Amino acid sequence: MTTTATATSARRAAADGVLDLSRANGNLLVLAHIYTATLVLGIGALFGMLQGFSRANFIVMPPWFDYYRMLTAHGVLMALVFTTFFITGLFTYAVYHTIPRARSVRLGWIGYCTMLVGTLMTAVAILDGSASVLYTFYAPLKASPLFYFGATFLVLGTWVVAADIIVNVVWFKRHNADQRIPLPAFMATATMIMWLIATLGVVAEMLLLIPWSLGWTQGIDVGLTRMLFWYFGHPLVYFWIMAAYTIWYTVVPVTFRGRVFSDGLTRLAFLMLLLLSTPVGLHHQYLDPGVSAGWKWLHTVTTYGVVIPSFMTAFAIFATFELAARKAGVRGFVGVVRWLPWKNPVFAGPALGMILFIFGGFGGIVNNSYSMDVLVHNTMWIVGHFHITVGGPAALTFIGATYGLVPALTGRTLFAPKLALVQVYLWFGGMVIMSTAMHWAGLLGSPRRTADVSYFGAQGAATWHPEMVWAAVGGTIIAISVLLFIIVATGTYFADRHADERPVFDFAATNEDALDTPPVLDKLGRWAAVAIGLAVLAYAGPVAAQIQAHAYLAPGMRTW
Repeated sequence: MTTTATATSARRAAADGVLDLSRANGNLLVLAHIYTATLVLGIGALFGMLQGFSRANFIVMPPWFDYYRMLTAHGVLMALVFTTFFITGLFTYAVYHTIPRARSVRLGWIGYCTMLVGTLMTAVAILDGSASVLYTFYAPLKASPLFYFGATFLVLGTWVVAADIIVNVVWFKRHNADQRIPLPAFMATATMIMWLIATLGVVAEMLLLIPWSLGWTQGIDVGLTRMLFWYFGHPLVYFWIMAAYTIWYTVVPVTFRGRVFSDGLTRLAFLMLLLLSTPVGLHHQYLDPGVSAGWKWLHTVTTYGVVIPSFMTAFAIFATFELAARKAGVRGFVGVVRWLPWKNPVFAGPALGMILFIFGGFGGIVNNSYSMDVLVHNTMWIVGHFHITVGGPAALTFIGATYGLVPALTGRTLFAPKLALVQVYLWFGGMVIMSTAMHWAGLLGSPRRTADVSYFGAQGAATWHPEMVWAAVGGTIIAISVLLFIIVATGTYFADRHADERPVFDFAATNEDALDTPPVLDKLGRWAAVAIGLAVLAYAGPVAAQIQAHAYLAPGMRTW
């Protein structure tokens, strides 16, 4: 008995050692994602501030770094690179943390390195002036092959990360067939499945753009590249939002000892987002003559359908607030709001993002209304809407989560927590000022994607100049906030202040009074098949019509 017990203890110790080692390597992998996102956010914010100065006529960009080069760098870094690195890091942590097993992190590192190589290739092409095609990189603007190869590697890297996540979830189901996938891992996997389906569009677009950029084809079908890009371009927004929802549902409640309102409702909301995120892209092409009105109408309906899981999320999050407050003896709307931990940046960041998202959602309804979209589509209104969605619910939520993640991954205390709190409120204030100014300027007619909005001193253009100044002011406040974030995030690591008790970044348990989750809501494979089918139904017709129509092939344009 003694020999057997000793052997068993030895095996357990060996297993624990492997598990500890894999956990430590996993922490390092997640930190690499988080700090890469932090660096990219700093560079992108600098470029954003310079854009605001340029449009307010405070500065004139030099020829060696012109406005459109800066605009492309800002858009690609903020919308594609910053968000993608953070999300893949967050989901890797969520799966590793909730599915504890001895694992190799080799696949995760391969994904990260592939993403990093793609980012560097893309950045070189943008900064050397050969890829000023904005982040909406469809034809006829033509970039160097390096840009397209870099973007492809970035996407393929995320596929490897998705494979790593799915492998772990499949392992869990094989060994725990009678259990539901842990909720954070479920949310991460559902989001990455949506991402895999959505990025098929950009990969298909690259199959056209890369040969075109290499001079292997005489021209390119502009309409087809636009359709393939927007097949991916709008689901990209839900990629950010689903990651933010993951934090809202499972991380934010931990800050006030709350619980997830309903496991079943949460899974249903994510499955609806999985199904409805992809067949919506044509509402970005309302003014494209090559797309029939019937297909535009269908995508309008599905876009409105995405509002439903958003309302479900709002209900569930606010219910989480109230239930936790009631257990603490707090009653009334004002009492609940005051009771919430607004002095904790891990809570304040996502909570302020939620407030911004309310207004961003209303703006989205305007953009999806054909008659109103015609008025605002090519104006600064769209820029304001874009910033209040990615810069509000997504970026503020990711920043707040970073303040919890980095201490937990490093075992260090948060550097300057009061500065972190000031930072999230500064971001919120700057975003309110900048986005409001952009929306108002758009209503006055100010164009977007244009370096000079003064129209050579035209009287009409003078009406929106004050809004451009306010946008620059708001952008400056945000840039200062980003600088403070970098100080806190890097200071936490380099100050090396180890906590007496290791900080944790945990996920909330489910409310004990919630109804049982129907088993069908845990069948991710089946729902993924339905999502693929809906994407095919929504795009097979428009793509076929685009291919069959007479293609006026564009040789490519370079306007810089």
